[in-house]
Amino acid sequence: MKVVPTLVATTLLVLNASGWAQGWTPQRNVEIVVGFAPGGGVDRTARALERVLTTQKLVNNGASVANKPGGNTTIAYQYLNQRPPDGHTVMVYGQTIFTSHITGASALTFTDFTPVATLFSEYHVYMVAANTPVKTGKDLVARMKNDVRQVSAGVSAIGAPGHLSFGLLTKAVGGNVKDMKIIAFKGSADALTAVLGGHIEVTPAPANLAAAHVAAGQVRTVAVAAPKRLGAPFTAIPTWREQGIDLVYGPWRGILAPKNLPAAQLAWWESTLRKIADTAEWKSDMEKIYAVDDFVTGAQLLKDMQKEYAETRAVLMELGMAK
Repeated sequence: MKVVPTLVATTLLVLNASGWAQGWTPQRNVEIVVGFAPGGGVDRTARALERVLTTQKLVNNGASVANKPGGNTTIAYQYLNQRPPDGHTVMVYGQTIFTSHITGASALTFTDFTPVATLFSEYHVYMVAANTPVKTGKDLVARMKNDVRQVSAGVSAIGAPGHLSFGLLTKAVGGNVKDMKIIAFKGSADALTAVLGGHIEVTPAPANLAAAHVAAGQVRTVAVAAPKRLGAPFTAIPTWREQGIDLVYGPWRGILAPKNLPAAQLAWWESTLRKIADTAEWKSDMEKIYAVDDFVTGAQLLKDMQKEYAETRAVLMELGMAK
């Protein structure tokens, strides 16, 4: 007779545990890791995420941003790798998850973590100097096909998204990436300044950085590397695909968690991030930087990451930067 209550209690315990797993929510402060110092684009994304999590009451115990700069995000990846996979620590990340590993700067890549979602992309806008004979994307392609070495391209850093973007364009038009005339600056803003001054011919840069100059007519914009045209002041600028070049590229932001994140925690983050992406507050923030919603999770996310890793490795191999 004493066995029956024990069996009932055990059954209830199992059922309750199952219910808790299915309905998991953070039980303490959520930490959002950033691999850069405060003030940059990745940090801005993390703080927007932190703000919406709290203002929309999606977490009960708060959220905070943890900046772990250094080593082109390798320090942040190491930190995340050491955190327990309990759902309380995530990281805002981007292309460095590929480039750091391919160049040998980090032993860690996306397979060493749990990719949760991609949130949005800030597609590149291709801008040329006002004194260049280039008037359209097709003009630029013609010059590159004739001799890519005659086209000086400014990028924020060697191996950065702008460098890879121009490398993918070069490959798309049949050029040799080793022949590219690349000039590295301290940031995309400095590269754009050099274009404005006529010191270099072209730079690919995020749309939000170019918007004011485009609106003022201070720079000539020949193409956007987006899947479709962007909003004003870029509405008249055709995509590369419209001009016969299959190039869609630009910095993107995603959410990464420690490896082996349990299914319940992963499901909570996927659902919560989708809710955030649908809020008016988040959408307003994205519109200000001309970001395009690229929300992807699950199997498609892993497929996309595998594809981009391979494409990035191919470019860096040709540049002699892959280990």
